[in-house]
Amino acid sequence: MSVEDILEDAKEAVREVVSRNVRITDIQFEGSVIVIYTKDIGEFTKDSNTMKKLAEKLKRRVLVRPDPSLLADPEEAEEEIREIVPEEAEITDMEFKEDIGQITIEAKAPGIAIGKDGKLLNEIKRETKWAVDVIRTPPIKSKTIDDIRGYLKKVRKERKDFLHKVGRKINRDTRNGETFGRVTALGGYREVGRSAHLLQTRDSKVLIDCGVDVSARSENGEGTPYLNAPELMPLEDIDCLILTHAHLDHSGIIPALYKYGYEGPIYTTAPTRDLAALLQLDYIKVSVSDARDPPYKSEHIREQVKRTIPLEYGETTDIAPDMRLTLHNAGHILGSSVAHIHIGDGDYNVAFTGDIKYDETWLFNQAHNNFPRVETVVMESTYGGYEDLQPSRNDAVEQLKDILDRALNNRNGKVILPVFAVGRSQEVMLVIEEAIRKGELPETDVYLDGMIWEATAIHTAYPEYLNNVLKNKIFHEDENPFLSDMFEEVGSMDKRKKICDRDEPAIVLATAGMMNGGPVLEYFKAWGDDPEATLIFVGYQAQGTLGSKIQRDYDKITLTEKGEKIDIPVKLNVSTCEGFSGHSDRIQLLHYISKMNPNPNRVLTSHGEESKATNLASTIYKKYGISTRAPKNLETIRLY
Repeated sequence: MSVEDILEDAKEAVREVVSRNVRITDIQFEGSVIVIYTKDIGEFTKDSNTMKKLAEKLKRRVLVRPDPSLLADPEEAEEEIREIVPEEAEITDMEFKEDIGQITIEAKAPGIAIGKDGKLLNEIKRETKWAVDVIRTPPIKSKTIDDIRGYLKKVRKERKDFLHKVGRKINRDTRNGETFGRVTALGGYREVGRSAHLLQTRDSKVLIDCGVDVSARSENGEGTPYLNAPELMPLEDIDCLILTHAHLDHSGIIPALYKYGYEGPIYTTAPTRDLAALLQLDYIKVSVSDARDPPYKSEHIREQVKRTIPLEYGETTDIAPDMRLTLHNAGHILGSSVAHIHIGDGDYNVAFTGDIKYDETWLFNQAHNNFPRVETVVMESTYGGYEDLQPSRNDAVEQLKDILDRALNNRNGKVILPVFAVGRSQEVMLVIEEAIRKGELPETDVYLDGMIWEATAIHTAYPEYLNNVLKNKIFHEDENPFLSDMFEEVGSMDKRKKICDRDEPAIVLATAGMMNGGPVLEYFKAWGDDPEATLIFVGYQAQGTLGSKIQRDYDKITLTEKGEKIDIPVKLNVSTCEGFSGHSDRIQLLHYISKMNPNPNRVLTSHGEESKATNLASTIYKKYGISTRAPKNLETIRLY
């Protein structure tokens, strides 16, 4: 069935369901959604079952918008809104999205702006004819979010045209003949880094993740996925890319796709879109500082942002003629997702876990593993080895507090915590904040260096993605631990130098988490030879990184400063605090599969060193009788 046929069906469905007095001015695809424009939106939506009936008839999501000619002028609408909404709501911003006829109102007290039972929202809609969305003003201003919103505002028309094209591509005619589905391993199999999977059917190609191995320093492309694989080429034929989460080993090479000809959409969550852009921009900066050519420029990151279609957890959308996607919480970092894909008309279901944490953490609920159907699971195996057991979160917290207590009370109190900007840093912040607030640790300055402050600002902008306990504190108890006065941003080289030179105790959380670059190296240069200082690892240290060398008791580390090699004797106290990983350990990975509803028929392991991927696959087969495999890069596995 052609796109024109589908739109004609939509017109017929509207004629059947909606009163003939309702004036319909246009029907268009935007992505997978059918959008109906009308001059009588009040009449159209009078019956609450109208939208449901249309969606059932068309088997697609349907949106109704007022005809653009009805919308009040933005300046007049803003004036009207400020008259309707009480000053106590403290409106901080208004964004007019003229392409979709919606105003986003940012307010410090969104409940007051909405009014009892939505009374004020309804009044705004009645007076301005605009749809209205009210969101809470983020308590920490994020430059990344501001830049993304500003850019999307500039390219609104381009984006609308793009969504029309996506809708037409999704609903293109398909071929007749035998159907099939297969997965090709393009990176991150029997290794950690450069994750990339290609899901292919007779009619579609979908890329899931496209990362970079940040520890790879070679110039021959070993750090990137196999993007020249014949199954993938040409890039223009890829229907879409699904991004499970923002870490560079999953997102780091995506902008390069736009450099080399890909023009399609990316499906991910809104916080993942924002965090990925933040990390990718930093990747460019780090590459330049290391005298390496970055694989893309900031203009390619902007293309990525423009073509991203954000989804919420549990929202299902068509992404290709024969595929539907639903994203679910993965529990790993902010906005991280398990991607569940339904293929064909009930032909097959496959879930790609990305990175998962099957346990409650200080930040997130545990990873989702309850699906309508799932035949194959492609899952991570980072800690899938026989001895990969992590202490409980409570034990990890007690261990960290014990190390910090000794460092602050029995030594000179200089503490370096190398952390990943996204995920572990925010969790460690919560632990430190509570311990100091409760008097379990002495009051100490806590400095956040690198991208941590900006990443934390993005966390505060999306509190709905945090766990139930944290959401309740923020929304109902008006307590946001991220806003504690004890946290201080390090925003300049001068401030960093003053911290390095200070005599008083200090805790420094600094990027990068594996010490393969970033501001953490400045603190290590200053305090590395101090037997009274303390270095605490709370995250995974990949083989070959500086962090792994220090962890393995190297007595000397060679660094570069102003082009000169310098040797740093490792005399500070080095501790590793297990249990803060955003990855599941072996037991959690096994439980994720054994408690999955329904149980899958097959499991493919990825994102783990060779021994861990093969060990986990072997154990799942022996314990649960599920067919398993640990593919190698460039292998293709037929699903059906």
